[in-house]
Parts: sequence; C-alpha cells; structure tokens
Amino acid sequence: MSDRTVTVEEYIARYPDDIQEILRRVRQVILDAVPSDEEKVRYDIPAVMLGGRYALHYAAWKRHLGIYPVAAAEPELEEAIAPYRSGKDSLTFPYSKPIPYELIGRVAAFVAERSAR
Repeated sequence: MSDRTVTVEEYIARYPDDIQEILRRVRQVILDAVPSDEEKVRYDIPAVMLGGRYALHYAAWKRHLGIYPVAAAEPELEEAIAPYRSGKDSLTFPYSKPIPYELIGRVAAFVAERSAR
C-alpha cells in the first residue's frame, strides 16, 4: 500500500496545525488568483492546473513554504519577490517571518496571466 498523498486535503492534513493554517490560506489565495477549479498532487505536493497544464505548485518544508515554478516577472513584481528567490524558478517563505499572502496572490495572478499567453 502506498503512503503517497492523493488529495490536497490529505497533503495539508499531514502537517501540524500552524502549518495547516498557512497551507489553507496559501491554497485559497492561489485559487482566488488563478482561474482554475482543478487541483492535483504532483511530486507529492499540491499543484493548481490551468489549461490542462500544471501552473503552480506549493509545498510545506521544515523551515519554509515553497512556491514553484515562478519565472522572471516584470520589474515591479520581481523586485517584490527578490528577497524570497531561492533559485531560478523557486520562491521560499520562511515560517520565522510573516507569510506575505498578498504577494503570493500577485505571484499566482502573474503565473496565470503568463500561462494564458
């Protein structure tokens, strides 16, 4: 029997309460910004689908929340996300600081807009 996550709800449920709250809020912010009603678990982390393609993934790690892939954005958004860049297409938000949900929503909207092109 596999212990792999099957649903986003199962993914969220396996974390402590404080991380579950962060994941629920991030999930809602992303779903509010991305015109999608389809979520899947891919690579054992939640993903939001757009146009039949994986648009954005998010994951809870020991010390941070990760969001992937986030390509280079227009200068204003790129400046805002620069402190969270941890790789070419990755953003990390440490739990030791307030999670910038509004910024995550802007990132999700950017990813959705870029996917629509």
